[in-house]
Amino acid sequence: MTAASKVLVIGGGFSGMSAAIMMARGGIAVDLAEIDPGWRSYGAGISLHGATLRAFRTLGVLDRFCETGAVTDGLVIRKPHDDEVITRIPTPPAPGVDLPGNAAIMRPALAAILSQATREAGVNVRLGCSFAGIVQDADGVDVSFADGSSARYDAVIGADGLYSATRQALMPDAPSPRFMGQAVWRAELPTPEGVDTLNMWLGRGVKAGINPVGQGRSYIFLTEDKPENDWIDESELLPRMQALLARFPSPILSGVSAGLSTDSRLIYRPLEGMLLPQPWSVGRLMLIGDAVHATTPHLGAGACIGMEDGITIAEELLARASVAGAFAAHEARRWERCRMVVENSARLSEIEITGGDQSEHNAIMGRSVVALTQAI
Repeated sequence: MTAASKVLVIGGGFSGMSAAIMMARGGIAVDLAEIDPGWRSYGAGISLHGATLRAFRTLGVLDRFCETGAVTDGLVIRKPHDDEVITRIPTPPAPGVDLPGNAAIMRPALAAILSQATREAGVNVRLGCSFAGIVQDADGVDVSFADGSSARYDAVIGADGLYSATRQALMPDAPSPRFMGQAVWRAELPTPEGVDTLNMWLGRGVKAGINPVGQGRSYIFLTEDKPENDWIDESELLPRMQALLARFPSPILSGVSAGLSTDSRLIYRPLEGMLLPQPWSVGRLMLIGDAVHATTPHLGAGACIGMEDGITIAEELLARASVAGAFAAHEARRWERCRMVVENSARLSEIEITGGDQSEHNAIMGRSVVALTQAI
């Protein structure tokens, strides 16, 4: 008994691929439409919570991740002047996963792992494909595509990200993502000596972190307070990132700055967030991932909750007799967890910007880490 025999997933990111993999393995015929003909994933490294490793295990890609990425234990907070260790914060494993609770990988490497698993699951991947129209009735959904083709589905899953075209089509009055007053800079580098897990330095108006991503490589991130969401030209990325690093006399960060170049995969991204009020579905169409709960990276859980969305929507469609019942069960499972991540991440950002209570910051981090280890 399944609620659907044929499903369309719009968007080939982490959330969409997770949904497609799980549905296809359960026997649902899945089309995945990805607008980018190269199915590319941009960005440098991505930090992951232990709960993400649990999602990888469910998706059947944990071994591949461990071969390519890095799994480490704990968070080290250092003084910004001399690198002296202030504290070490444990990162507990998620139940059922015999691995520490901190991990990282390069985004393109993770995308390659999941895209391979998507094809292996038997998903019909349509690259360079976007929808042109969606019309649903009581029994199904008719989708027309930009290439002139069309197909009918029992359900459609919109997983096309922060600026989701599916959301705009389904919910034109939905709130827009909002700029959070911070931006993040990222770059790839050789792992500095003495850095064997996630290390962070807290400064005034800027926070730095280095996380190993495997194979002797790491990525650095700089979270900068920014009152305006201004455009940064690509030619300015290197000097502006080095100027931010110059705020830290840290020997480790000074060495990193000296080694950066235009070949370091420099990335700049304003931080935006959004929590779409329920319902997340309209009839037989459901939104998942960043299309409904985009979060800042302060908890390292954005990719995690998106992939969990993909897993739970597949589980519910495979277990329920109706699409409506599956969608309702999915939303009931996901709302509180996703709300917690989005709102707690936003509060951490606010505390950093305003110079708020560090004890509150630490308490939110601690509660959130524990909550993320709970079953989904």
